[in-house]
Amino acid sequence: MMRIMGLDYGTKTVGVAVSDPLGITAQAVETVTRKDENKLRKTLARIESLAAEYGVEKFVIGFPKHMNNDIGERAEKALEFGEMLKRRTGIEIVMWDERLTTVEAERTLMESGVRRENRKQYVDQIAAVFILQGYLDSLDMQK
Repeated sequence: MMRIMGLDYGTKTVGVAVSDPLGITAQAVETVTRKDENKLRKTLARIESLAAEYGVEKFVIGFPKHMNNDIGERAEKALEFGEMLKRRTGIEIVMWDERLTTVEAERTLMESGVRRENRKQYVDQIAAVFILQGYLDSLDMQK
């Protein structure tokens, strides 16, 4: 049984989700926040400790390509973050195309009646859930 962790990397936050031990469903864990976009040491440390706690064997990081498939600045930053995480933990990284996840996450929170002011704190976690669930579903299709 291996658990996979989904990460939604943003300028000030990283949404974290984790799979169940069977790798079927994704659950929200938390949103790791930082004061400064480039101050990643604590963020990396927190994710490393969550990975250890859950026995994670793979990270799936949202890769926000533009609709025309170009890789913009946000995608570059997500890639750099993935490389730092791999260097730090030695755990495999998968970059997962997540062009629509934040939109989906917002819609899901709206539909479930979460008030707008509370949405921000959950949207990154939910986006991480969508990223991870998309990846898990793609594995399922390959079976």
